[in-house]
Amino acid sequence: MSPQARRDDLIRAALDLFGSRAPELVTVDDIVARAEVSRPLFYRYFSSLRELQVQALRTVTDGLIDGLAGLEEGPPEVRLRAAVRGLIDVADHYRAGYIALLRSGSVISTSETDAAIDEVRNRAVALILDALGVTDPSPLLSLTLRCWTAVVEGALLSWLQERTVPRESLDTWLVDQLTAMLGATAQHEPAGTTGVPAGS
Repeated sequence: MSPQARRDDLIRAALDLFGSRAPELVTVDDIVARAEVSRPLFYRYFSSLRELQVQALRTVTDGLIDGLAGLEEGPPEVRLRAAVRGLIDVADHYRAGYIALLRSGSVISTSETDAAIDEVRNRAVALILDALGVTDPSPLLSLTLRCWTAVVEGALLSWLQERTVPRESLDTWLVDQLTAMLGATAQHEPAGTTGVPAGS
């Protein structure tokens, strides 16, 4: 197995374990047992458990960005629903890792993981602007989209932990939330300001 393949295997083992417990509760012994390697081999590829935790969580954020990467053809609502479904799929697949990334006060939160989360948020905003056909958003529209990304994060965190809402309705509900927020923003835009497209 190549060095990169071995690293990837250890990261997969950690993410598998994150599915049953919080990342900060997963030990090196847990990971090497799951990956069926020795502790010395683990430390050939990662200098510390912390480094592996950060790399594993970076895998989650990379997955979220990939989930946002492909926009379907069609009207904005169809394209945005597809993107939200991609986010839901990745968040559900990496449930514990996603919760750890966004949980306030997480002991494994670092400036690197925070930057990775911001990258996902920035990608989400860029995607929405592209779907809406807006190249020069007003400050109020930009603020609206940032607020909506917080709504999505909060909703997914609650849904992953409680499962009180059917998965099939999540993407439609979240896009409806965005539509309502865009409508409110349009009513407050100054005349002549580039913001929400007509009809949003």
